[in-house]
Amino acid sequence: MILRQFCARQSRQLRALSRSPRIPTRFSSTQAPPANPADENLRSEPESQTESVSLLVNVKEEDKQASRTAWRALEERTRQFDTHGTVIPHVYDPDDVVKNPPRATEVSLEMLLAAQTHLGHSTSRWNPQNSRYIFGVRDGIHIISLDQTAAYLRRAARVVEEVAARGGLVLFAGTRAGHKEAVVRAAELAGGYHVFERWVAGTLTNSFQILGHCERKVVNAFDEEIPELKRTLEDRLPLQPDLVVCLNPGDNEPLLHECALNTIPTIGVLDTDFDATRLTYQIPANDDSLRSTALIACVLGRAGEEGQRRRLAHAQQGQFTYAPVKAEDLLTHPFTGEKL
Repeated sequence: MILRQFCARQSRQLRALSRSPRIPTRFSSTQAPPANPADENLRSEPESQTESVSLLVNVKEEDKQASRTAWRALEERTRQFDTHGTVIPHVYDPDDVVKNPPRATEVSLEMLLAAQTHLGHSTSRWNPQNSRYIFGVRDGIHIISLDQTAAYLRRAARVVEEVAARGGLVLFAGTRAGHKEAVVRAAELAGGYHVFERWVAGTLTNSFQILGHCERKVVNAFDEEIPELKRTLEDRLPLQPDLVVCLNPGDNEPLLHECALNTIPTIGVLDTDFDATRLTYQIPANDDSLRSTALIACVLGRAGEEGQRRRLAHAQQGQFTYAPVKAEDLLTHPFTGEKL
């Protein structure tokens, strides 16, 4: 009996497995699913999409036009307001010294003080040879006497003026960052040359190898170029400067050494830590301040301009402040005397 009941249970389970599963009516529905709006947008016509894009473009163009109009109105309002208010004359301009350099006689102690020429180095770095230029000590640094600076600056300006008046070549050298504008301006005024990058060793002692490829310019007493003699003087040695002005002698000791080997006088900004015997004409001042070096360079450039003006004025009258070289001498070999 137990076996019959067991078989009956097994047969009922097999029949239950063979039937299809019943789905409750609460989970079944005969209605269609709702339409997806994204699908409708995809099935929409391309023309409607093009119209929407054009509307967006028009809106952006209108915004840009409104921004332009507002900007023009702001510019016009600013231009109108600039004409109102107080006009302050004699406003300080840091580049005024470079644009309109003063003469050596116009340099005052106040101008030197404003340019920070009186600030020296730390007392631990001083050179005892510069004690005659030092006024005192403040906050651990030496203070340079402005009376000494003004006197030596006028002396150096007189030297530059006389060298330029006699047809000499003046070279301005300043290789620190920020010296370029002042060096170029001073050389332009004095009719000289300038170096505002690294000094190439051997430029004076080995000038034919370093400067031999440079173009030469032959001029007469009136600074008029003579192109006929350019080809003739290609094999000549480059001219050396008659005077060198160095704004940072501590960084250009090779330049000073080459000038000493070629007996070229030098003018340099002497700070309290530098050896004064390396320079021919010293200007005790701060060589770390760009305002200080710019003032000194442009004052010397103005002095060179005055010397060039004097030289040209004498040349117009037939008077030469130097012995001019004749064209016949240029057409002969410097060693053999043969005509080229």
